[in-house]
Order: sequence, then C-alpha cells, then structure tokens
Amino acid sequence: MANRDPLVVGRVISDVLDPFTKTVSLKVSYTGNRAINNGTDLRPSQVANSPRVEIGGDDLRTFYTLVMVDPDAPNPSEPNLKEYLHWYVLSNISSYNFI
Repeated sequence: MANRDPLVVGRVISDVLDPFTKTVSLKVSYTGNRAINNGTDLRPSQVANSPRVEIGGDDLRTFYTLVMVDPDAPNPSEPNLKEYLHWYVLSNISSYNFI
C-alpha cells in the first residue's frame, strides 16, 4: 500500500525533513477557525493574518521553536525559493501556549 502521509507525498519528509515520530499535537487555524492539516493548500489571501497555534504535550517543562517555511515556493513545479522562511518564533513556547 502506498504511503498517503501528505508530508511524504509532498516530499517534505525526505527533501526538507528527515523521517520523524510525532510526539506532541500541533493545531493550526486561520481566520474563521478553519483547521489546517498537513497537505492543505492555501491562497495568500487565506493566510494574510497570523494563525492561531496550539502545541500540546504532557510535559510543561518542554519548550519549542515554531518555524513557518514554504518547502516549494513559489510553486511545486518551480521551487526556486525552496524552503522560504516566512516567520519563526524563537521564544520559549511551552505546551498549551497559544500564539
């Protein structure tokens, strides 16, 4: 059976990231509470405002860094801006903090 993980299909895993095991939940939504999942295509107008981000986990002593990149910018057929950095949060983000 073929792998249907959008991160594998979209070549994020292998091209941008090494394979990994998910250890915490990550929920991202934009205006209107539209949930964003791996592989969701969005137009620039849909992401003009900052997202709401929720990072789950059981250990409140663990901190994270959040990075928003575009692995195939400007488009998948011509990714000449590959891994374009849109923004990052380099503060101590703990579990259940919202951005």
